[in-house]
Amino acid sequence: MQQYDVIFLGTGHNALVAQAYLARSGLRTLALDRAAEPGGGLCTMENPRWPGFTHHPHSFFHRAISRMPWFRDLELERHGVRYLQPELNVAMLRRDGRALEWWTELERTVASFAEFSRRDAEALRRWTEEFRPIVEHILVPEAQSPPLEPNRRRELLARSKLGRRLLEVSAWSPLEFVTREFEHDAVRAGLLFFNGLREVDLRQPGFGHAIPALLASPAKAQMCVGGAGNLARGLVRDITEHGGAMRCGVELRRLVMRRGRVAGVELTTGEVLAASVLVSGLNPQQTFLELLPPDVLPAEIRARAEEFSYNLLAPLFALNVALDEPPRWRAAERQPELARAFMFIVGLERFGQFHEIVAAHERGEIPPPVAWGACPTLFDPTQAPPGRHTAFLWEKLPYALRGAAARWDAEREAHGGRLLAHWTEFAPNLRGAVLDTFVRSPLDTERTLPNMRGGDLLVGSFANGQVGWNRPFAGAGTYRTPVPGLYLCGGSTHPGGNVTGLCGYNAARVVAVDAGKRIWWSPPDIEGLLARL
Repeated sequence: MQQYDVIFLGTGHNALVAQAYLARSGLRTLALDRAAEPGGGLCTMENPRWPGFTHHPHSFFHRAISRMPWFRDLELERHGVRYLQPELNVAMLRRDGRALEWWTELERTVASFAEFSRRDAEALRRWTEEFRPIVEHILVPEAQSPPLEPNRRRELLARSKLGRRLLEVSAWSPLEFVTREFEHDAVRAGLLFFNGLREVDLRQPGFGHAIPALLASPAKAQMCVGGAGNLARGLVRDITEHGGAMRCGVELRRLVMRRGRVAGVELTTGEVLAASVLVSGLNPQQTFLELLPPDVLPAEIRARAEEFSYNLLAPLFALNVALDEPPRWRAAERQPELARAFMFIVGLERFGQFHEIVAAHERGEIPPPVAWGACPTLFDPTQAPPGRHTAFLWEKLPYALRGAAARWDAEREAHGGRLLAHWTEFAPNLRGAVLDTFVRSPLDTERTLPNMRGGDLLVGSFANGQVGWNRPFAGAGTYRTPVPGLYLCGGSTHPGGNVTGLCGYNAARVVAVDAGKRIWWSPPDIEGLLARL
């Protein structure tokens, strides 16, 4: 029986970040995954029909990765990982030829907003400036720390002016924030979509701060040179350089228990790998219900794991294309800078579409298309043969199509054709530029990455109190679980899904402390920071 100090279940980016820290701490680590390669959603795949064209089926837009503490601590630039942050970060292209633009430079964004509403432009500037210190002194350190108990957090925030303002704005929903503070229909629609719809239920109270926090963040959308898979490869290089190991293409059967605590993992082959610490990057149902024997946990804890819920609006439909030339936007005839827009949004015209999208998801129907995407090769030509391009368009669509996810297998190709026709309305040159297409449905996401239950790329909703100390549920919200020796590190923990690496960063600190290892890095002391505000 092979013996390790720590075994990781899954090799998603959070697990890789945590493993890298613990390998550098001198622990003997191993990561296990059913996939052929490590990285989870950090997948960059080559087009099987057109060699040299690379595509991003799950993850492309990364926010603030080059500013993350683990990016620096793990020396990822030395391992060949580099990020770009294009200046025209997002453009919402409208059928009337106008565009709402978000730039890395605030004044250029304000100028774009002013073309729609001077009042909204000033509101944008005001909220950005007001929330900058809240982001810097509260929200960023909170995301980079194990969560505080909710009453203690509220008590500390209530002591300072910044904290009280955060509590006040947080009490709203993002929908309330936008309707209170902005007036123009297109501006409201753009703020809700770009700064919210992709991440939280905008009707949910408690997230009113989400939009001003993203507006105030100095870091915008980024892309990894060489594709998202290059981030995973850089993390693997650091892990192996410091003695860590991983095995892919293996299936887990169960967690092995001894004297009331975890003792290792049994594979479906019957092989047993021993470790006194297991760290799961899987979702709560996989970790607590599928892999643990039923008599290990009290019925109450098993019920909490079963009740962990997923996002209705998170599932993704992806159209990937290989191109002879990049999309050429009609709107660029009036605004030439749009030719270099990084993220583009097409089909979003009015505020009321948000309600229509939500209602369609609740019915399991496909709403009129509102989609976003990028042409990566405009900024990184290595992702296609010389003179050629790749691009993609993503759309939020229901997992259970008219009540059954299996319907996607029969309907995905036809919907991909409709989505391409929609795209061509904004970029007519695509009619003759497309060399090849392939699509991925929400069901395909779950098949490839089973931890993304229901096609939820965020691995769990923020509704039902599933935030902070209570994510995934009360009793497991600080990365420790009710099972001695078992920890969590995936997107179902604080601060949540998306590619941030912070779930793994925070979990590594907790595991290292419990193992008696010195914390060689410099994580924030969130309780002390809030107390000193």
